[in-house]
Amino acid sequence: MSGPVLAHNKGLYKTEAEARQRAEQIGCKAVHENNGRWMPCANERELHQQLRKQ
Repeated sequence: MSGPVLAHNKGLYKTEAEARQRAEQIGCKAVHENNGRWMPCANERELHQQLRKQ
């Protein structure tokens, strides 16, 4: 798997707290909700950018 699918597998969390913890680990300051799940970063574009840096 690669691209957005991989990012989603690394970035979907059941709780806002889990997403916030991951956001801090990868260098994001915000989280956002996506279809009832929480994701690190302000949006998916920022999440993908941060994951590519890792």
